[in-house]
Amino acid sequence: MNRYLSLMTSISVFAATAAISQEVAYIQIEAQPTLNEAQFRAQAYAGALPQVNGFSLGSGWYAITLGPFDPQQAETLRREYLRTGQIPRDAYITDGREYQDQYWPVGANTQPIGEPPVTGEPPAPTVEVTPLDDLPQTDDAPVALEPEVVEAPEPVIIDETPYQARQSEALLTAEERNMLQVALKWAGFYEGRIDGAFGRGTRGSMANWQAANDFEPTGILTTLQRAELLAQYNAVFDGLGFETVRDDKAGIQIDLPMGALRFDGYSPPFARYLPSGEPAVQVHLISEPGDAATLGGLYEIMQTLQIIPLDGPRTLRRNGFTIEGINNDIVSYTEVSLEGGEIKGFTLVWPAGDEGRRTRVLERIQASFTRIPGILSGALNLDVAQSLDLVAGLEVRRPEFARSGMWADGSGQVVTLADGLDTCASIMLESEHEATLAAVDAASGLALLRPMESLVPPAKALLQKSSPRLQTEIAVAGYSFGGQLGAPSVTFGTIENMEDLSGDTTRMRLSAHTTEGDIGGPVLDMSGAVIGLLVPQSYSSRALPQDVRFAIKEAGLEAFLAAQGVTSEVTTDVGRMEAEDLRLAASDLTALVECWK
Repeated sequence: MNRYLSLMTSISVFAATAAISQEVAYIQIEAQPTLNEAQFRAQAYAGALPQVNGFSLGSGWYAITLGPFDPQQAETLRREYLRTGQIPRDAYITDGREYQDQYWPVGANTQPIGEPPVTGEPPAPTVEVTPLDDLPQTDDAPVALEPEVVEAPEPVIIDETPYQARQSEALLTAEERNMLQVALKWAGFYEGRIDGAFGRGTRGSMANWQAANDFEPTGILTTLQRAELLAQYNAVFDGLGFETVRDDKAGIQIDLPMGALRFDGYSPPFARYLPSGEPAVQVHLISEPGDAATLGGLYEIMQTLQIIPLDGPRTLRRNGFTIEGINNDIVSYTEVSLEGGEIKGFTLVWPAGDEGRRTRVLERIQASFTRIPGILSGALNLDVAQSLDLVAGLEVRRPEFARSGMWADGSGQVVTLADGLDTCASIMLESEHEATLAAVDAASGLALLRPMESLVPPAKALLQKSSPRLQTEIAVAGYSFGGQLGAPSVTFGTIENMEDLSGDTTRMRLSAHTTEGDIGGPVLDMSGAVIGLLVPQSYSSRALPQDVRFAIKEAGLEAFLAAQGVTSEVTTDVGRMEAEDLRLAASDLTALVECWK
């Protein structure tokens, strides 16, 4: 007979004995501060242990118990469950006199505490042993026969009639009635308000749920059916190993799915909990001292992190903010608030495509989030790698690629190179303004970007109609290092030829030491007028000298912009600006273009 059957037999005997004794005892295994949490925990224990009950303790606390038993038997069981690790180490024996209304099982008929319980358990299995006198007589030593064990029959579970179901339903508290509506809504059978009123809509949803689960569709859930509905609702947490985490350094107490997480350390303002397996979940607790200005700065910084995708709603308030982000890989949710000079909150990162579980987990995390004494600050002795790619130990989101562009007109449209822009999930100008790919010219490789909001650029292009001479000095402006410097760089060079190496007269060859980030940036003569747009080398099969560069001529730019309805300003004046003035003019014409995936 296995251990579980033996333990169940012992429990049956204990329960029968307790029915005779006038003293009863319960094993209290937990107490929770909310009914919702207590129901979660009671449901979890009920899946592994028999005789789980839940009682209100008053003052907003709810006990989870095993029993009732005889006091001596309760202690024996407590030791056995402790030995097998099935109950917490601080579980204790109580007579239950402090217990009030019973909330678990849902709709159970509460029995007065202290009176002999009626268990209704099946009798212990009987053992039939053949008497020694009846054994066959032989000359050999007597051999005892193995006793024949007759297993107890499975108990017959009798469900309630509709009348009995309505009676047990009448014992439900307001919170329990609300919870049933929540579970029905989650299961897709109820669309009304969560108000605990079981009207026509709720009754109809109950009947539909009953029919879908092979029950008679009476519209009145029995005690067993209510337990089954809540079990389905709570099954989403199976395997996640929810625990109440008290982080005294961060000053936060919160329920987290620690079956899928591991603590990874502190990097103010974050306490990091990273994936320990599947699902690949992350939780980052947020804790720092500050005011409204600090809150606003954190709001901006959070949106640069890899764990917060660009798409999704976000709201900044005077005393808090929320940020939601979604892409093909992850969905993240951040909630932060400012109270009493302390900024606290959390970020939940969940794999995309698992919205049902994510929503339920988020609800539980939000409901359990509690501020406690403690705050993270930079005074902690932390050994965390810092770089341009990290903020407080978290990876900063980087664009797929960045290049330069030129402001084309006063509304903020930008002309640049089209290559690769059609693969971008979003295109950003100056890292702040989202733009659309308005037009592409396949022949020239040019693209026009149109901001989604009207912008006023620092300058707009003035095209040089006078043909430049060979060996004249030019300036190339661009974001040479992909925006890391925060402003364009200007490189000086010369015009080497008015056509490229293949004889294409729409392009000219330059001598200048530029980088990949400068591609798409304007080429200016010494008067500050635009004579071209820098393009990449197109001779990948040949190793050209390091300073060989190419540019689309002014005429090609003007024709492309005119085709898109952009009228360019032109000049024929040729003069010479001071080098510093030319540098400033070239920088003002240049826009940073970022491609985000």
